[in-house]
Amino acid sequence: MTLHWTRQAQDGAARLGTLRTAHGDVPTPVFMPVGTAGTVKAMTADAVRATGARLVLGNTYHLMLRPGAERVEKLGGLHRMMDWPGPILTDSGGFQVMSLAALRSMDADGVTFRSHIDGSAHRLTPQRSVDIQHRLDATITMAFDECTPFPATEAQARTSMELSMRWAARCREAFVPRHGYGLFGINQGGVFPELRARSAAALAAIGFDGYAVGGLAVGEGQAAMLAVLEGVVPRLPESAPRYLMGVGTPDDILGAVARGIDMFDCVMPTRAGRTARAYTRAGVFNLRNARFADEDRPLDPACGCPLCTRHSRAYLHHLFRCAEMLGPMLLTWHNVQYYQDLMRGIREAIGAGRLAEFSAATRAAWSAGDDR
Repeated sequence: MTLHWTRQAQDGAARLGTLRTAHGDVPTPVFMPVGTAGTVKAMTADAVRATGARLVLGNTYHLMLRPGAERVEKLGGLHRMMDWPGPILTDSGGFQVMSLAALRSMDADGVTFRSHIDGSAHRLTPQRSVDIQHRLDATITMAFDECTPFPATEAQARTSMELSMRWAARCREAFVPRHGYGLFGINQGGVFPELRARSAAALAAIGFDGYAVGGLAVGEGQAAMLAVLEGVVPRLPESAPRYLMGVGTPDDILGAVARGIDMFDCVMPTRAGRTARAYTRAGVFNLRNARFADEDRPLDPACGCPLCTRHSRAYLHHLFRCAEMLGPMLLTWHNVQYYQDLMRGIREAIGAGRLAEFSAATRAAWSAGDDR
C-alpha cells in the first residue's frame, strides 16, 4: 500500500483529514516548514518538532548539488541525516530550474542547466528527478514539471502544461511503490481554466497518490490564485490530498483551505524570521521599528514559543539592531509556531463546522492590531 489519506470531516469545501505514511501520520490541513537543503533555516530539528510540525519539505535541486543524492543515500537518507524521522516531501526541482532561465536549456526529454553555485553542468529528466528523490528517501516524491512562468500567453501555458503532463506519466513509470510512500502529480496551466481542467483530467488518468496545484503565487495576485483554485480543485480526485505549492501568507492559507486545499509550504515564515518580520495574532510586525525599543511585553501573548514566553519585544528589537544571530533564530521559531498554531485552529474549526467564523475572527484580529 502507498500512503493513504482519510477524511474525518468537511465544512463546505474545506476538509479535515489524516495523511498516513511510512514515517508517521500527519493531520490535514497541514503547513510544511521548508527545509530546502536538509534544514529548516535557523532551527534545530527539535525546535521544529516543538512547534507541532509533522511534515517538512526538502528540495531535489539543492540537495543534488550539495551534498549530492548519492552521498545522502550513503549517509542513511535524508531522515537520518537531518534528524527527522517523520515524513519528508521533496520538491522535484522544477521550480528552481525554471528560475535559472539564463542558465538552462530545455527539450522534450528534460533540462540541462548550470549550477548557480559553481557553474557545473547538470541534467534533470523526469526519471532522474524521481531517482534522486528515491535516493533521498523522500516519503512524498513530487513529479518533475515545468513551472509555468507568469505572465504567459495561453499558447505558452498550453505548451508548458502538455510537456509537464508527458513528464508526469514518465515520473509515474519511474516511481518505485513502497508501503507508506507516495508520488504526487502537479497540475499546471497558468491562469487559464481550460488548461487547468485538461491538466487535472490528465493527472487523474495517470493516477497519483496526491495532487498538487503548481504555477501559482508567482505574481498573479491572490484573486487570480483563488479563482484558479475554485475552478481546478473540484476536478481533482476527492479521495487524495490536495497540495498548493509555495503558498503562502496566512490569509492565502485561509482562502485556499476554504476552497479544498489540504497541504501547504512556503519559505515565508522562515525568511521573515531572518528579516525581523513577525507573524502574530495581531498582524505582521517589523521588529526593527523604533516603537518596539521600549515594549516590555511578549511579541504574541497567546503564543507558547520560547520567544513569547521568555523574552520581550524590546529584547528582540535589540537583537536585530545589533545583528545578533539569536534574533533570527528566536523569530523564526516564533513564525513557524504561529503557522502551526494557525493550522491547528483551522483543523479544529473544520471539525466543528465553524471555519467561516474562525477565518472572519482571525482576519478581524489582524486588522485590529495591538497598538496602545
